[in-house]
Amino acid sequence: MEETVIIELPSTTTGTVNKKLVELREMGGAVTLGRVLTLVVCTRESNNGEDVIDAANEASREHPCRVIVVARGSRSEETHLDAEIRVGGDAGASEVVVLRLYGELADHEASVVVPFLLPDTPVVAWWPENAPAVPALDPVGRLAIRRITDATGAEDPTGTIKSRLGSYTAGDTDLAWSRITYWRALLTSALDQPPYAQIVSATVSGLACEPALDVLAGWLADRIEGTVRRQTGELFVELQLANNDRIAISRPQAETTATLSRTGQPDALVPLARRETRDCLAEELRRLDPDQIYEAALTGLSKVEYV
Repeated sequence: MEETVIIELPSTTTGTVNKKLVELREMGGAVTLGRVLTLVVCTRESNNGEDVIDAANEASREHPCRVIVVARGSRSEETHLDAEIRVGGDAGASEVVVLRLYGELADHEASVVVPFLLPDTPVVAWWPENAPAVPALDPVGRLAIRRITDATGAEDPTGTIKSRLGSYTAGDTDLAWSRITYWRALLTSALDQPPYAQIVSATVSGLACEPALDVLAGWLADRIEGTVRRQTGELFVELQLANNDRIAISRPQAETTATLSRTGQPDALVPLARRETRDCLAEELRRLDPDQIYEAALTGLSKVEYV
């Protein structure tokens, strides 16, 4: 693998960082050619900062982009900007610009980001944690055509994913939604078989702190007329059909293989591991148009019965 080049620029300015990017481009070729978007990652200085950067890097292998990581530091420190540029190696198919903001600068993320946006390419904003109440009204969110949040790490995951509808603007999405892509595909495939009976009720069970299951219940509630229950317990989804057949997908919490059961048919084992953040992020970067099905799933959450 190509060795990663890391250039650290402590107590710097956006102009200095941009000049260094130009120098690197002239030394190594036009590194911005083929960039399909700019991914702005808004986070705080924390122990999981490298995990966030790694996830963005992995996603960039499928979607070559410039990754701008804006890490807000302590407001009590002297106002200054520390920057870091990464190219090659673990920077994936991108160039990574890490901007650490301190003091009053921490309140001006958008102003610091703008000089690094690639011309004529869409901007996607991602908040791995601590997303704004209304992403579309956030200064960085205003720059983006897609805004990605993640309710999974919130203090109140269920309350957070439920609140997404009230703040929803076309272009919003949450990684809790892409974490259930394979679950939705399996359920849809199981129903696409004779005798094509109508769903009369559904139960979604799992950890109380897993918002992906809440939004899965909301997706089902939006699509069926019957009752959808969300409960805490073992991980499974069960559908009761009008002909008294039962379809269920169950999986031990920490396992990677699920069991697909249907009345009158032998059980089937299917791969169904919990999706990594990088895979969910890569999926969300595949589409830059509004996700109307996600919006409908948020709407369906109001119909879910919590037991």
